[in-house]
Amino acid sequence: SLSTTDPTSRRFSPPPSYFTSELVSSQLHRSCSTMSTTVTRAHLEQRLALAKRCSREANIAGVKAAAVATIASAVPTLASVRMLPWAKANINPTGQALIICTAAGMAYFVAADKKILSLARRHSFENAPEHLKNTF
Repeated sequence: SLSTTDPTSRRFSPPPSYFTSELVSSQLHRSCSTMSTTVTRAHLEQRLALAKRCSREANIAGVKAAAVATIASAVPTLASVRMLPWAKANINPTGQALIICTAAGMAYFVAADKKILSLARRHSFENAPEHLKNTF
């Protein structure tokens, strides 16, 4: 018989799902009961819809920036490989693709992050109390 300390004797069991709806609603109920105001399901669904819309807008801004960066980095990269002897000798097609994709990836994440931060700032001011809105 196998001992209980033997790792082969343990059967695989999937990890518990930490984000089940029952757990989330119980956590929500627990946190709402300690707050002075109650949070309704409609309010949470509205906030979720707002978050989805903001992430979609950020995704679109990132894709636009990546498209521009791809063109802006592909033209000089491909031109230099054809015209400059050093680039022709030292930058193979994999290197060219890496240069172009790195520029596109960086542009995507910078633009998406800027969009998310600007939307978060705008929405935080919209939901702020009136006496705090005039501080800037």
